[in-house]
Amino acid sequence: MADMFAEASTEFELTSPPSDGVSSLSFSQGPESYLLATSWDKTARLYDVPTNTERCKIDLDCPVLSGCMGTGTQAFGGLLDGKIKYFDTNAGSHEDVGGHHDGVRCLAYSDAHNVVVSGSWDKTVQVWDPRTRGHGSTSQAAAPDKVYTMDTRGDKVVVGTAGRHVWVYDIRNMSSPEQRRESSLKFQTRCVKIMTNGEGYVLSSIDGRVAVEWMDPSPEAQKRKYAFKCHRIKVDGQDTIYPINCVTFHPKYGTFATGGCDGIVNIWDAAKKKRLCQFHKYPTSVSALAFSHDGTYLAVASSYTYEEGEKDHPADAIYIRRTTDEETKPSSQQ
Repeated sequence: MADMFAEASTEFELTSPPSDGVSSLSFSQGPESYLLATSWDKTARLYDVPTNTERCKIDLDCPVLSGCMGTGTQAFGGLLDGKIKYFDTNAGSHEDVGGHHDGVRCLAYSDAHNVVVSGSWDKTVQVWDPRTRGHGSTSQAAAPDKVYTMDTRGDKVVVGTAGRHVWVYDIRNMSSPEQRRESSLKFQTRCVKIMTNGEGYVLSSIDGRVAVEWMDPSPEAQKRKYAFKCHRIKVDGQDTIYPINCVTFHPKYGTFATGGCDGIVNIWDAAKKKRLCQFHKYPTSVSALAFSHDGTYLAVASSYTYEEGEKDHPADAIYIRRTTDEETKPSSQQ
């Protein structure tokens, strides 16, 4: 197992972090290593990670619940009031793309189709062409309940909602889901991410469990799915269980990282069903994670998520870790 403790040479803290709840992190698609951070402090910020500078800060009228990077410096945000914004990160301005009737909990950019997909508490998923901002969505799908998490890759959109529903859509035809599933985890879904090869997805829940599932609905493929416990601390023989807020896949190796309310980040090899490494404990809950386009950097948002109610807590921070093959590469490839 890799060294559990980060050294100063492998990790640094971004300057000018958000001040009230980091809701999402998203790296640019290209080699620039720009990082978009959205926040409950009503801002979206774009950082130039290699130089540790805040390239742009955009102030909005309400909290930003979600965000994603498009091509180049294109950036998008989903707001608590239901609006979806396009951020001009060169001018520091914003423009309406469209909107939902309730908070936009998740946004994802499809590089395969050059569209933005949004999931909302209004129980809908919508697809937007960023070139025709303000002209409505190109397609819309009804979800079974409030959308809590969503991801897209290739032609697939996977949506996790309240009530433990997991629906799989084809982005080319959102009129009805291809598959209607129920989470194999017993408690509320917190995050879903599609594998880099598109063959399956990983779910996390509020009860410190992760499920690894495959898209193929055949009985043979479904026999491969499994779940495991993590982000738990044993005190006096009793497990303290922490929600797992975020999952992100390494773009080259297909391994994945999880971040929880215990302030811990783990990296896992899904194929071998083993943990590759565990980082040091961060000051408070890990609310968001993102790998850069080549896996060189892992961004970690240390931001209290109020799982223990209102209390004094450390200030929000975003850490950038320069990852190594020892931490992220499957043991079979090392």
